[in-house]
Amino acid sequence: MITPLQASVDSEKLCHMAPIIPVLVVEDASIARPLAEALIAGGLPVLEVTLRTAAALDVIREMAQVEGGVVGAGTLLTPSDVQAAVQAGARFGVAPGATDRLLDACEAADLPLLPGAATASEAMALLERGYTVQKFFPAEANGGAPALKAIGAPIPQVRFCPTGGVSLKNAGDYLGLSNVLCCGGSWVAPKDLVAKGDWKAIEDLAREAAHLPR
Repeated sequence: MITPLQASVDSEKLCHMAPIIPVLVVEDASIARPLAEALIAGGLPVLEVTLRTAAALDVIREMAQVEGGVVGAGTLLTPSDVQAAVQAGARFGVAPGATDRLLDACEAADLPLLPGAATASEAMALLERGYTVQKFFPAEANGGAPALKAIGAPIPQVRFCPTGGVSLKNAGDYLGLSNVLCCGGSWVAPKDLVAKGDWKAIEDLAREAAHLPR
């Protein structure tokens, strides 16, 4: 059984691997491997596959076999989501928020979790439980980098992976904050390039994101 502190230590290690964690919504498991290979080759080894499609668990199974990658499951909402993600090969989890049932399930399953927080109270509640690394979501809708900087002033113990509306244009605003470890973003795998199977273009986007300063 993983502790919240150990989960945060593991999450921090993942966040240090690259400045951007691709947030992936994949409809077709047949493109999972080439997509993962392109992102990893571009320098983004940590991949979040959101459980928003019927193919998501199969996508995780496929991506988990790609050398050099660390694949996790996003949009974890329930204990059953946690079990299914672990069985599919997910090595970490991401949630848009946090409930006691979800946190209990991740800890029992030894699954490091990036739990979501949108307010100072939510960040404090997670910190009280022992989670020092959290997801700030939805980042832009909640005031963006200025809001996250403000939250960090009285709660410097918590560091974040902001996700939601983060793009190449504004990622630097977040990555420049002392309480930000990395960002989650979907722009590195746009739907049109995925649909065309333009893995070279996706690799180029990943490489650009991997070189963002922080």
